Amino acid sequence: MNLAHEVRKELTDRIIPFWKQLRDDEHGGYYGYMDFDLNVDKQYEKGCILNSRILWFFSNAYMTLKDKTLLSEADHAYKFMRDCCEDKEFGGVFWSVSYDGKPLDTTKHIYNQAFAIYALSSYYAASNDGGALEFAMDLFDKIETIGTDSYGYLESFNRKWELEDNDKLSENGLLADKTMNTLLHVLEAYTELYRVNKDEKVKTALVKILDAFKNQVYNEKTNRLEVFFDEKMNTISDLYSYGHDIEASWLLDRACTVLSDEKITAETHEYTNALAEEVYKEALDNGAMNNECFKGVVDTTRVWWVQAEAMVGFYNCYEKTGEEKYKDITEKLWAYIKKYIIDKRPGSEWFWDLDRDGNPVSKKPIVEPWKCPYHNGRMCMEIIRRIS
Repeated sequence: MNLAHEVRKELTDRIIPFWKQLRDDEHGGYYGYMDFDLNVDKQYEKGCILNSRILWFFSNAYMTLKDKTLLSEADHAYKFMRDCCEDKEFGGVFWSVSYDGKPLDTTKHIYNQAFAIYALSSYYAASNDGGALEFAMDLFDKIETIGTDSYGYLESFNRKWELEDNDKLSENGLLADKTMNTLLHVLEAYTELYRVNKDEKVKTALVKILDAFKNQVYNEKTNRLEVFFDEKMNTISDLYSYGHDIEASWLLDRACTVLSDEKITAETHEYTNALAEEVYKEALDNGAMNNECFKGVVDTTRVWWVQAEAMVGFYNCYEKTGEEKYKDITEKLWAYIKKYIIDKRPGSEWFWDLDRDGNPVSKKPIVEPWKCPYHNGRMCMEIIRRIS
């Protein structure tokens, strides 16, 4: 199997053309919804997380492939973010806007701000647009001044940056004050921001987050990351998120690579190896990844992003350890994705999820505020970068 060649072809022949076709030249940004039957709703709300992820995707696709049409797509996404997603009055980025760019859900969530930083940092690297970096640093300063307390990162705020219930990132019947998911994507965002600007404030924050993962989020007894926390970072659930753990295993390593601190890298690798090995033992099922385990009950749904992140996470572990089993499972996951997850219908991309038998029974949308080219596109680019 020529894995790098195959994922490059998937990126160039399916994922990129699919998202290019969703460009909205009338109202800006990209259309926010395509149902399972491939009908595009051009008047559906436009999620600002979706737009950030599209901006990140096209910026990195341009840097990977050197195709100038991809930078044009990134320019288009950036303009929509500046014109419509940014709150010019109170600062920060909205949760969503209407199809024609008017504020809709004005929640200010730290998760959302983090994805904007991630995207803007990559766009700056692709375009050398200083305004994008300035925007990213403004969001960084907003998070660090308003979005933290003595225990960690706060999460959900209203438009005026007043704290509110964190219902957007809570699930399984819980209302969590703090989540591993938000912290992980703040780490991801700060990693990219520090990579492009080497600002000491960002470095300090990044080191602090790595410390929080090691000492508060990682459970050394179970070799997994805790998911939901109260305001003081005490865990409040028995949830094992296989996809987030394998994703975190390589994003934490990536942060260490960018920091270039030998001590932190050694400490982090010790438990990210354990994280990946535990997922390898617990989550794999007939060449695919199960979704999660809640209170001892395994959800066998095959979710698109979980398969994609597992490919990167296991290949990353292969690079560190040299253990062939991690390379082998990466190739098996790709074989599963090719056979089942990729939607072969013309004009489509990847299914959201499948049942254990490989059938898309949920018929969830092909595009909506959470379904984007970030996980599968990033997987392709990471594999290309690591193997080529």
